[in-house]
Parts: sequence; structure tokens; C-alpha cells
Amino acid sequence: MKNIYVIISLAIFSLSISNSLARTKKKQPNLIVIMADDLGYADVGFNGCKDIPTPNIDRIANEGVKFTNGYTSYSVCSPSRAGFLTGRYQQRFGFERNPQYRPDDPNMGLTSEETTIAASLAEVGYQSSIIGKWHMGAHKETHHPLNRGFNEFYGHLGGGHRYFPEELTIKDSYAIKGEQDSYRTWILRNHTPEKTEKYLTDEFSDEAVSFVERHADEPFFLFLSYNAPHGPLQATDEYLQRFPDINDTKRKTYAAMVSALDDGVGRVLNKLEELSIDDNTIIVFLSDNGGPETKNASHNGPLREGKSSHYEGGYRVPFAMRWKGQIKPSVYDYPVSSLDIFATISELAKSPVNNARPLDGVNLLPYVIGKNKKAPHQNIFLRKYDQQRYCVRDGVFKLLMHNNGQTKELYDLSKDMGEQNNLAHLMPEKVKELETILNKWTKELMDPTFLGLIHTEAWKKKGKKAKKK
Repeated sequence: MKNIYVIISLAIFSLSISNSLARTKKKQPNLIVIMADDLGYADVGFNGCKDIPTPNIDRIANEGVKFTNGYTSYSVCSPSRAGFLTGRYQQRFGFERNPQYRPDDPNMGLTSEETTIAASLAEVGYQSSIIGKWHMGAHKETHHPLNRGFNEFYGHLGGGHRYFPEELTIKDSYAIKGEQDSYRTWILRNHTPEKTEKYLTDEFSDEAVSFVERHADEPFFLFLSYNAPHGPLQATDEYLQRFPDINDTKRKTYAAMVSALDDGVGRVLNKLEELSIDDNTIIVFLSDNGGPETKNASHNGPLREGKSSHYEGGYRVPFAMRWKGQIKPSVYDYPVSSLDIFATISELAKSPVNNARPLDGVNLLPYVIGKNKKAPHQNIFLRKYDQQRYCVRDGVFKLLMHNNGQTKELYDLSKDMGEQNNLAHLMPEKVKELETILNKWTKELMDPTFLGLIHTEAWKKKGKKAKKK
């Protein structure tokens, strides 16, 4: 009997050593991108938040690099995510609106001509999963994550979702045709609907931990795409009770939602440490756009305006990256972009990119470790086609143009991050210089290729007015 125990013990020890060696031999780094939805710039501890503790999100920043000038490629959810997933300004391929929820429309979402980060990494052996919000289109064949490079999907196809399981009453995600109903669908596991039992943010965190456990011995990419703290504002008593000193009901619920998200981040970080793969895993945390302060009680701090705006509050977001052993704790002040995430992992993993559709991002690693002292980007761009608003950041200066180009604003962001002191009338030559740069970029872009959610909402308002008459 003792011999049997010895044999079993040796087998377990051998398996443990084998797994440990397999992890040690891994050269390609794992990548986890944790994206919050509508999170305010000033609503994380590492950006100065006082009333909402975010200790786990702060771990990423404090143990890695905190980007003080981190931008997304757009100031609204879906186009911003399209930019991140492709590593390209989404206006290059006509994705400049939140798509309508149309499972019957193969053109209402991310075009098949673009390569996603997941598809690129699949070519070099990565297992990829998206957990949470998709919002790249609802057509089953054209837009589904499994057809865009991901091996696994656990989440919802639309732009937002309700959080309590008893409110998810629609089983078939492909049978509906409206955004409002999409918030009530069951959660899809690949193509199969599943009835959830927990608060949705907790469900997504559970699934993220499971994915990491199942793929610890092979290179993986996890896009943990939380829909929190996007509306509707819903939180459990467990999380609400953490904020007895916040009297504003909306802010309190928002804080509880952020706290639930932070708990999930902590569980993922702890699992990486438990499996001894945290030093081979790059973790990026960011929001998809700025906080819509009046809608969800988020705070963008010193930044002007919020979600949907072309001012800083619209697309300058909480942004941090950790790679233990490779990146020392630091603060990085040059502008960086969510477009850089694809470029960084692709170069490190040696995954292919489409040379006919070059990436707009750069590998950030040489910059954050101090090997390259220059700025990763001379320019950060934004175009909002439907509002005819344009802006370009060039070094410390930022030019904004709207009202069909009649209104021009110039700010020195190094001295005026709140964009209060318009210098356009004092520096006409700088305005002209930046306008030339901006016009050159806009000539490379396409008009939007599909109608957006804004058009659905406009039609509804028009219909209500007609009924009243």
C-alpha cells in the first residue's frame, strides 16, 4: 500500500514539475485587457479618487505604469472598442457610430475586412476569449466573436445589459431587433444562451478566473470587457453597503458598481499569482471612453465634459499597464492610445498584421522601460462625423474645430488640461499648423458605413412628436 502512495505522490510531483517547466518555457506573454464601460477619469484611486476605493485596479497602476495621458480612439463605446480590437482608427473603415442591434444585418458592425487582435494572435497559437460586452454587431455569422478570432465568448452582443438575473427574460439573442430588448437577453456562451444566477459583474469575473485557470499552460489573450458601470445603474446590497457615507443615490449605486468590478480585477490578479504566471502576463486596464457624468454620476475630475465629447473628458481615460519583471513602477506622461495595445502584443508575440491595413498604434514597451526616450505619438486624433467635430493633439497643444470649421479652439494641455483658456486668437500660426495636420489625416478616412443607434433614437423621438400632434 505504501508503494502505491509513493507512486501516486511521485506522479503528482512529476506532473507539477512538468506544468511548472511548461510555464517557465513559455516565451510569448499572455495578455489581459480589462476594459470598464463609462468609467470616469477621476473614479480610480490612482487618479485621485477618494470616495470609491479601487485597490485592485490600483495594483495594476502601482505595480506597473500609470499613463496620465491615456486616450481611447473615440469618445463613445462601440467605435472606441472597434479601434482597440483592430489597432486602427475606426474611421478608416467606416465604424463611427454605435451600431443598432440588428441580428439580420451583416453590415451593421465590424467589417470582415479588418483583422482583430484575437485573429492575429490565433495565428501564433494564442487561445482568446472575450467576456462581457461585445457591441461589434449582432449578426451571427459576420460579427459574432467566434467568427472574429476568439475561441470563446461569454457575454452579450449589444451595447449594455441589465445586471440582475431575474431581469434577463429573453432567451434568444438573435430573435430580437432592438437595443432595449437586448439588455434583457440571457448571456451567450459562444452561441448557446445560459440563464445566469448572479449579479452580472460577478458572473463575468467568475468566467474570467475560469478562463485563466483553463489556459494557464498556453499563451492566452483575455478581453475582460465589463459592461459596468454603464447604465442601468444597478447594484446588490452587498456592494451598496460599502458606501454608507455617499448620500447621493446615483453616485452610491455607481460606486457600488465600480467596487464590484474592482473585486473582479482582484480575483483575476490573485489567480495569476496563484498559478505563478503573473510575471508572464501583461495586464492593461482602461475605460472605453470618459464618464457620462450627468447620466451615471461619474467624475472626470479636472477634464472638461465627458462621454461623447471631443474635449478631454470624452476620451482621456484611466489607463494603466503592468508586466511584472519587465516594467518597473512608473508614471508615464507622454500621450498613449488604446490603439497601442494591439501593436504592443503583436510585436512581442510575433503575430502577423495586415500590411495593406497598417496599425495606427506602436509597441509601448521600449517607451515605458526607458529604452526610447521620445514620445510614442506626435499626434492623437479624433473625428466625430455626425457632429462635424474634429481635433488633434500635437505635443502639448490641442486644436478643436466645430461649427463647420468656423469655430477653432487651441489649448496648451500641459498648463490647461481642463481646456479653459482658448489660445487660438493668440497663436494663429499654431492653429494653421495643426489644421494642416488634421486635414491631412481626415483625407485618409471614410464616411460611416452604417446608420447608428442615434438614428434609431431620433426616429423614436420623431414618432412621439407625431403622435402628440
